[in-house]
Amino acid sequence: MTQRRRLTRLLVACAALVLPAAFLPAAHSSASDDLTATFTKNSDWGTGFGAEYTITNDGDEAVSGWTLEFDLASTQSITSVWNGVHQSDGDHQVITNASWNGDIAPGASVTVGFNGTYSGTWTDPTGCTINGAPCDGNGGGEPPEPPATPGNVEVTGVTATSVSLTWDASDDADNYLVYVDGDLQSSPTSPQATVGGLTPETSYEFTVAAENAAGVSDQSAPVTAETLPPGTGPGDERLVGYFTQWGIYGRDFLVRDLHTSGAAEELTHINYAFGNVSENSECFIVNQEGVGDAWADYQRGFNANESVDGEADQWDQELKGNFNQLKKLKEMYPDLKVYISLGGWTWSTYFSDAALPENREDFVESCIDLYLRGNLPVQGGDPAGGEGSAFGVFDGIDLDWEWPASEGQEGNIVRPEDRENFTALVEEFRTQLDDLEAETGRTYDLTAFLPADPRKIDAGYEVNEIFDHLDFATVQGYDFHGAWESTTNHHANLYDTPGDPSPVQFSVDTAIQEYLSGGAAADELVIGIPYYGRGWTGVSDGGNDGLFQESSGPAPGTWEEGIEDYKVLTERSGERFRDESTGALWLYDGTEWWSYDDPTQLTQKTGYIQDNGLGGAMVWSLDGDDADATLTKTLGAGLAN
Repeated sequence: MTQRRRLTRLLVACAALVLPAAFLPAAHSSASDDLTATFTKNSDWGTGFGAEYTITNDGDEAVSGWTLEFDLASTQSITSVWNGVHQSDGDHQVITNASWNGDIAPGASVTVGFNGTYSGTWTDPTGCTINGAPCDGNGGGEPPEPPATPGNVEVTGVTATSVSLTWDASDDADNYLVYVDGDLQSSPTSPQATVGGLTPETSYEFTVAAENAAGVSDQSAPVTAETLPPGTGPGDERLVGYFTQWGIYGRDFLVRDLHTSGAAEELTHINYAFGNVSENSECFIVNQEGVGDAWADYQRGFNANESVDGEADQWDQELKGNFNQLKKLKEMYPDLKVYISLGGWTWSTYFSDAALPENREDFVESCIDLYLRGNLPVQGGDPAGGEGSAFGVFDGIDLDWEWPASEGQEGNIVRPEDRENFTALVEEFRTQLDDLEAETGRTYDLTAFLPADPRKIDAGYEVNEIFDHLDFATVQGYDFHGAWESTTNHHANLYDTPGDPSPVQFSVDTAIQEYLSGGAAADELVIGIPYYGRGWTGVSDGGNDGLFQESSGPAPGTWEEGIEDYKVLTERSGERFRDESTGALWLYDGTEWWSYDDPTQLTQKTGYIQDNGLGGAMVWSLDGDDADATLTKTLGAGLAN
């Protein structure tokens, strides 16, 4: 973690004595036109940052006095400044020279630094001027022109409370402005948007304009859409989203974001990732790196700005953390169900032991006691936890054993008899859940995450047996290929790809057909959809737009090599290619090659779900979507149609 820069000089207090003057135009020498200002972010600790502007005199005359102005995003604020006097008016920031650094000789520079806080995705300051001229020194040429008016605005999805739109991109646009009945609603940076918070059974008119530093284009020709009747959201089809325990750190993705983005309105289920399985065949929660994070689960206190309902946690309450936020979210969305997902790729090491005949009954009892009865351990000097402290958070259990009788992460225990033991484990969970239902009067569900690889399905699952006890299962619809292989390929294609040189063909349809032929009912199968892409670098075109080409290795990723979130990839430059017959999209810039899903691909997949009578869609993971929940709203609209 990068440490915050120590404050060396602070003049903000002085600025309070001269507040009116801070916003008056200052008298500067005529050489001011030769100043430039360059922004640098020096440090970032997830919720805050340290940065500076370097102001340089590129002219032949000395400059006497300078005023730096710029705009921050609404989620950013400055907390301290050195080497200058700072004032702000909303998002607009003004920093003037201190008493000792107003004069800048030809070729010399001064630096003004500041610390601040932010939430969500970082964006650099905009609208920078130094002494009234653009900071890049290009103030003397012909002014740029506003972008062209966006064309072909189309309605791509409708729910009871939201409408999804797409339009043609405008050259030179920095962002777009979406208007509803003449009122500005959002300013997305890509040519698509979902407008939420609408009234059911109401007609709305939508227009779009493009914007850059030079101004705003005319608004597009209007399109109209009427929202659906109340309750016409995802119906019989489920929309399941994984919320990751660790997403509250670097990604700064909180349960509250599901509410503010509109995602929660579309979801039917949330799977909380993950619960660990001990070498003693028990469900458990600890505070130990790589083993458990009780602090994130139920000990961390969220302040009012972070909390789902705007109420800050108290230090001595028995339930805090993500668990408490999920419980609050359920109060706001009464039809939403939350499951604890056990295992995952990293924590499936001891699942095989837990499923053994001598262990499985006690194992299941420990999981129900911890998560459904809510008997959390009090630990580490924090008062959170205790008997029944998490009761009511979880409505069921999702078994994410990766994988019975097949290789998963290195170090996993694997046995040939895992196949039969998984069936028995599922049956034991259902039996004890039935007993708990009789005791509490509540309903508890049981689901499982299942592989797409036909070889893993055959080795690890008695398909015709396990669905007697599962409410439904989610089927892996991604990670078909990745940078562990040297050749580029689709990682979430809907259908098999002609010409695929891989020894085994993977696709969503291939996996679904495997389960159907094994005895699963179509409406019990929920297909998995990725909110991330997999990428390679050092890729040549090969006459095939980079597909099926050798690479030099994984492409750089924000959190892991070869992986990047949708919200990042959708902003990347490069050429996008789409194969509708395969149901696949890729991005290629001549070097990096990325396979990922966008709203168009998701619309094709929801069509596949409905055409085949499947049980819905599952997404990994919710923090990969953009701030407007574009992917989740696209899925919700597609499943509702």
